Amino acid sequence: MTHAVRRQPALERSRAGPVGKPMRRTLALVTAAVTSMVAISFVVPLALAVRQVAHDRALRDAERQATALAPVLEIASSKEAIERAINALPAGRDGRMAVHRAGDTAIGHARARPEDIRFVLDQLQPMSMDSAYGRLVLQPVEVAGGNAAVVEVAVPASETTRGVAAAWALMVLTAAGLVGASIFVADRLAARTVHAASGLAEAASRLGGGDLEIRVTPSGPTELVAAGQAFNTMADRVVKLMAAERELVADLSHRLRTPLTALRLDAEAVGVSPAAQRVRHAAQQLEREIDAIIRAARSPLGSGTGGACDAAEIVRARMRFWSALAADQRRQCQVVGAETTVWVPLSRADLIAIIDSLVGNVFRYTPVGCAFSVELRPMDGDTALIVEDGGPGIVDPESAVRRGASGAGSTGLGLDIARRAAEATGGTLRIGRSALGGARVMLRFGSLEPTSAGVPRRRLRPPIRQRPQSRRAR
Repeated sequence: MTHAVRRQPALERSRAGPVGKPMRRTLALVTAAVTSMVAISFVVPLALAVRQVAHDRALRDAERQATALAPVLEIASSKEAIERAINALPAGRDGRMAVHRAGDTAIGHARARPEDIRFVLDQLQPMSMDSAYGRLVLQPVEVAGGNAAVVEVAVPASETTRGVAAAWALMVLTAAGLVGASIFVADRLAARTVHAASGLAEAASRLGGGDLEIRVTPSGPTELVAAGQAFNTMADRVVKLMAAERELVADLSHRLRTPLTALRLDAEAVGVSPAAQRVRHAAQQLEREIDAIIRAARSPLGSGTGGACDAAEIVRARMRFWSALAADQRRQCQVVGAETTVWVPLSRADLIAIIDSLVGNVFRYTPVGCAFSVELRPMDGDTALIVEDGGPGIVDPESAVRRGASGAGSTGLGLDIARRAAEATGGTLRIGRSALGGARVMLRFGSLEPTSAGVPRRRLRPPIRQRPQSRRAR
């Protein structure tokens, strides 16, 4: 049989789900933090430099105006001429300039202290100082007659910071724009990576859920492209391996038809005794099971029907078969709780396999004549199937339910199959000591919801896994 794989449209973009948004948000925050620190490391020193430049510019302008008044003082000695020269300069028109001559009153708007004027006259060195008005610049110059004078220029605080606020605002806006642009670029770059990673994660989830046709179109960074290609290779390999395994199961099951046919012919030749009828019935049942295995092996993955069945009807039907064998071995058997309809969330074939496995263990592992019982019991809205016997009990419950583990030379699959079937319905399997003195195996199945059609529907819930309470196991 060939297994054709129809390649669905590849997953290229991720839906904005619970994975992509946090990842993109984290990358955006990291980018914002890094670029903000870089911007601050440049903006803060630059802002301080701009303020210093504005301050120095205002003082240089004041010194320039004071120096521009020196030629007038060298040739003019009248107060009126000096006042006209002062008013011709911007600082003079604003009332921020004055001339101090030795032994004479100040001409203009003076703000400097007399002792500061005397110090400059004595040292003949320019000086600047702080005052209540702002910054004062004192510039010594020579005047007519070989004497010295001091030109005072007041620089208000507004002049030392003129243009600083606008420059700072421009720098802040520029830094904010750069941070925003870096976040946008990082988000666009991250979106490509996040979309590729989310698409790969979604494809892996769908493959794990049974969608064997899903594939991805590798995209994103080189590593994600390689991961996408590896995913597609893995998915193709899984499909081929599962197809080969299912074909092997079908082939092995088909091989049983030859000895089964011989067994059925021998049973027909035995006669009409009750034992012969049981053999023929068992051969027919075995043939039906083989047909079911072959059909299941050839059916698409995930096409199982599941469903629900009447556990009481199946228990009654199977115990009619097993009770005849029990009578031959002088075993007392008891059926409890199978008088009314009891729905469980299992298919009929699965429940038959479970009952036959549990009861078959009683016949296989207990002495001839050992009693046993099968009970259906309601438990808090669920249904429990309990099989008890009067045999030696189970020494190690954990090993008994471990798949493939058996201390009696069997396949070790019976109890594991029963456990997995119960857990698939949201139930449990427990092994303990029975009232008859032997083993007690209790399968608790999940409950069902009533439907308008009258057939209960399985209530989905996660399986409950519990460890066996007893330390005895078969």
